[in-house]
Amino acid sequence: MLDQLAVRARSRHELAEKLRGKDVPHEVAEPLLDRFTEVGLIDDAAFAQSWVEQRSRTKGLGRRALVQELRLKGVDQVHIEAALAEIGADEEREAARALAEKRLRTLSRLDPPVQRRRLEGFLARKGYPGSLVSEVVREALEQQVTDE
Repeated sequence: MLDQLAVRARSRHELAEKLRGKDVPHEVAEPLLDRFTEVGLIDDAAFAQSWVEQRSRTKGLGRRALVQELRLKGVDQVHIEAALAEIGADEEREAARALAEKRLRTLSRLDPPVQRRRLEGFLARKGYPGSLVSEVVREALEQQVTDE
């Protein structure tokens, strides 16, 4: 189990699943997980914080996608909300805008309606809210016309 933690931080749920997959009895697994939590090897709050920071920075994920990923990792809602509190509306908007501009460069040869549709789908899959997606895509397309 320590080898799992050596690769990257993991949630308590993930480690419990690993132990279950290795047929470790619940009576053995729970005290082990409790002890790991007690000594700080398992910290779901820190895990959530780190996950949000890393995935929003490297993958450009929006809040909705981050919530979904953390739920799949078995992180409690309290820890999820605390981790997401670090991402302000301005930061999320800026990240969406940067992603849209970067993606738009690869779509430059397509007609504007196709560009719009593909950009909106791309940002929606990244977990950004619809209203933000529409606004950012509109601005990116307007900026493209201005730059030409």
